[in-house]
Amino acid sequence: MQKTSARLLSLLSLLQTRRDWPGAQLAERLDISPRTVRRDVDRLRELGYPIVTSKGPDGGYRLGAGTQLPPLLFDDEQAVALAIALQIATTTGAGIEEAAARALNTVRQVMPARLRHRIDTFHVTAVERPTTRPAPQVDSTVLMALSAAVHARETLRFDYSSAAGARDDSTDEPPPRRAEPHHLVTWGGRWYLVAWDLDRKDWRTFRADRITPRTPTGPRFSPRELPGGDVAAFVAGRFQGSDGTGDWPCRGEVILDLPASDVAPYVHDGVVEECGPNRCRLVLGSWSWPALAAALGRFDADIEVVGPAELKDAFAQLAQRYAETAAAPSSPR
Repeated sequence: MQKTSARLLSLLSLLQTRRDWPGAQLAERLDISPRTVRRDVDRLRELGYPIVTSKGPDGGYRLGAGTQLPPLLFDDEQAVALAIALQIATTTGAGIEEAAARALNTVRQVMPARLRHRIDTFHVTAVERPTTRPAPQVDSTVLMALSAAVHARETLRFDYSSAAGARDDSTDEPPPRRAEPHHLVTWGGRWYLVAWDLDRKDWRTFRADRITPRTPTGPRFSPRELPGGDVAAFVAGRFQGSDGTGDWPCRGEVILDLPASDVAPYVHDGVVEECGPNRCRLVLGSWSWPALAAALGRFDADIEVVGPAELKDAFAQLAQRYAETAAAPSSPR
């Protein structure tokens, strides 16, 4: 890229970050003269960017809203961020997957070779899970390093903190973790690396915001078969407390005296089927049979257990527990 083109790209990037820029401050940030700033602004206007000039002793520039989309210029970080966002959009299930894939292909074609290679090594699976918790920030260089190791099938060496921001007061530095990276996923707004832990000899999910990769990476490896064969199901199963096959350890089937339309909004991963007027069939899972029975009881409707017997026994246990609680005298305050 020529020096003038690179300078124009930097100028445009600065104009996009805030509403108003004094000319002197732009010149200082770009390490050029105010006269060169004025010439570069004129060049951007010729390319179709509506840059507004404000007059006065502290006169400056503002990137206005245009009626037509001019040619877009991105610096390296912006281009990589855009490609990552588009790739995640292809897996969201929001009905924009095809458009996002076409946009990603368009962006990739106009990227320099050095960036195209970085994007081609980045692959992510988005596992849907509603959440309201704030997502921790992950350095994009860490994500790219993890994805590159997955793509190259190279053993990853990294430091891993037990908690974000946790302090380690020990004097001995722990040895780096060693793992065969399998896939990079998002779950509930957080980034995770699915990998085979070489020291613990088991599949693990590592939070990306707690990983600090070490260089160089280790030797290449032959990929192992992930339990169940599906990354999304594996991750969902791990966080549900299952054995990693993507299913709950306890799953039961009942008939509820409620319309399916009243039940469906409250069972994220359950299966609801209409089976008559104001009746529906519900298949739902949980980490224990009493927990599943309690979750079904919240619908405040008559319940018929289809199976298995463990679920019916769990209802009996809860019924006895609740009856004993109701019969017990209230404790004085």
